[in-house]
Amino acid sequence: MLKKLIFMVFLTGLILCCSQKNNKVVVTKEKIEEANDLINETSPYLLQHAYNPVDWKAWNKGSLKLAEDQNKLIVISVGYSACHWCHVMEEESFENDAVAKLMNDNFISIKVDREERPDVDQIYMNAVQLMTGSGGWPLNCITLPDGRPVFGGTYFTKAQWTKILEDISTLYKNDPDKVIGYAERLTEGVQNSGLITINKEDLQFNSEALETMVNLWESSLDFQRGGQKRAPKFPMPNNLNFLLRYSFQYENKNLQEYVLTTLDKMANGGIYDQIGGGFSRYSVDDRWHVPHFEKMLYDNAQLVSLYANAYQLTQKESYKTVVIETLDFIDRELTQEDGAFYSSLDADSKTNSGELEEGVFYVWTKEELQTVLKSDFETFKEYYNVNSTGKWEKNHYILYKTKTNSEFLTAYNISEEDLNKKILDWKTKLFKVRSHRNRPRTDDKVLTSWNALMLKSYVDAYRVLGDKTYLDKAIKNAKFIKENQINKDGSLFHNYKNGKSTIEGFSEDYAHTISAYIELYQVTLNEEWLRTANALMKYNIAHFVDNKSGMFYFTSDTETNLITRKIEVIDNVIPSSNSVLADNLFKLSHYYSDNEYRDMAKQMLSNMNNQFEKSPSGYSNWLSLYLNYSNPYYEVAISGTNALKKLDEINQYYLPNILIAGSTSDSDLPIMESRFIEDDTYIYVCVNGACRLPVENTKEAVEQLLK
Repeated sequence: MLKKLIFMVFLTGLILCCSQKNNKVVVTKEKIEEANDLINETSPYLLQHAYNPVDWKAWNKGSLKLAEDQNKLIVISVGYSACHWCHVMEEESFENDAVAKLMNDNFISIKVDREERPDVDQIYMNAVQLMTGSGGWPLNCITLPDGRPVFGGTYFTKAQWTKILEDISTLYKNDPDKVIGYAERLTEGVQNSGLITINKEDLQFNSEALETMVNLWESSLDFQRGGQKRAPKFPMPNNLNFLLRYSFQYENKNLQEYVLTTLDKMANGGIYDQIGGGFSRYSVDDRWHVPHFEKMLYDNAQLVSLYANAYQLTQKESYKTVVIETLDFIDRELTQEDGAFYSSLDADSKTNSGELEEGVFYVWTKEELQTVLKSDFETFKEYYNVNSTGKWEKNHYILYKTKTNSEFLTAYNISEEDLNKKILDWKTKLFKVRSHRNRPRTDDKVLTSWNALMLKSYVDAYRVLGDKTYLDKAIKNAKFIKENQINKDGSLFHNYKNGKSTIEGFSEDYAHTISAYIELYQVTLNEEWLRTANALMKYNIAHFVDNKSGMFYFTSDTETNLITRKIEVIDNVIPSSNSVLADNLFKLSHYYSDNEYRDMAKQMLSNMNNQFEKSPSGYSNWLSLYLNYSNPYYEVAISGTNALKKLDEINQYYLPNILIAGSTSDSDLPIMESRFIEDDTYIYVCVNGACRLPVENTKEAVEQLLK
């Protein structure tokens, strides 16, 4: 019977998400009695399900114990607030009284926000992929009372879901041993998948091997339109950052042109909000035109860093504009007063008739544009393709550029100054009109890992553009994390909302926070941030490391509710926690002359070497670390009263293969030891333990770095 059920799985795409039902639940005395346990949660996604007739529980020890005490199977349903098909299944099944009765009578039902509990999502997604060969959200998994998976899939129709519930509950009552036997085999598969073993070879990381990997990767790149040769097209900031760095260090003009083409196409496309700034999740087509309209914090954070780096290298004004406009969007739409950042904006918002519709906040009809822009409409129409090229659906247009400003100036005989004035005027007028529309809903939970990515992006923007307000926002967020998310024992929380932090941090939280604090130190020279990063690393090693492989588990050794502990290594849209931690260990080993850190970083990289050779595009952040070993990597120590001024001068250059240390006074940091001289400021450039003669002139130091 189980085999028949598995064949019933209705497969959907890996990411089918775009709308949500309600962002916030208003709790009244009259309604409180109707709510299930989710009413006590803070996640907007969980609160959306608080009034389902299904007796939903949150993922916690109490819910799991209840299943064991009552010997009931568990339904684990995973989604997130902007997931379209999650809400379709809610409307069809979870709001249906008959389905709810079936679930309540026979199961303990647990609803999970995948962004709050990526650890739970990892395990049961793995199980569903083993069962069906695919996965996605909503993720629905049925388990034994102890959490071992029995059956799972993604979206199910009401009829499918009802039959699954009836058949599995009947089978468990009549032949529990058969169900338990299947769960044992499946759990073993989950526990054994993705295991990382220690590599005991003495590997020599070299340029030739890296070049071979990049050549393999190149075959999948779309050199004409940017991104990968497929649709949908996802911005992959970490991939592009690595390729930008690689192309610079190896003087690969063809690859550098690919990266810049991708940046241009994304910035000109519908995936970029031409009026309000910021990027959508992905483009559904292969030309960056029609976006999936939700805006995620983690995408925009990493893209700010990417465009800042590209601007630093090319001085291309359009990249600077993207950085400024995207940070304006973050400040306006996703920033709390205390300096923390919200998670996302939904794709849907309400039309004038009150219906939810995807993208309605962002798109325009020709009549609307003519009314607002009047005589300037004709020029605007050509600039943003208000024609068959930019047309979407229902006579709506997505603003979409296909000409560079230079090409447009030539074609339409307009001066650069006049065009810039027009663009500013267009954006100002349309933004004002758009501000009166019903805005998309906000997922206002705060996630430590995503906040750290945003913190780093503000650091990068300050480093490249020199705008002090960006540094102020970075420091404000760094203080928020330190004061609210770091416990007295050195551990981190993962989430924060309404003054509460409730979920123990994952390795991704430690990885990205450590990374952000190291970057903040490199622009401020304030050792508080470096010390905090080092303390977090020590806690991470004590509670997350796998002593057999030297890699880091995703969950702490204090987490006991999971059937296994997974190790995350693949660099996806967000780089893996292990690749970031390996890079952090590498950098901290330089700062603190710590051989243990040095050896751990190298061992982690060695463990992954065979994976790089098979699929380099899935390990781009690892390959950035590989570059540090296969090519010169410089320590740049600046010591003296003018250290910050000289640091600002160095930051005018794109130098991706350096580590900054510095102090305006005497410092006991090992990398700065014995380098302070009263009344003088020297720059020390060192590589592989050998230092060049210290210099006072920044240009001389940069020449040492570029030799």
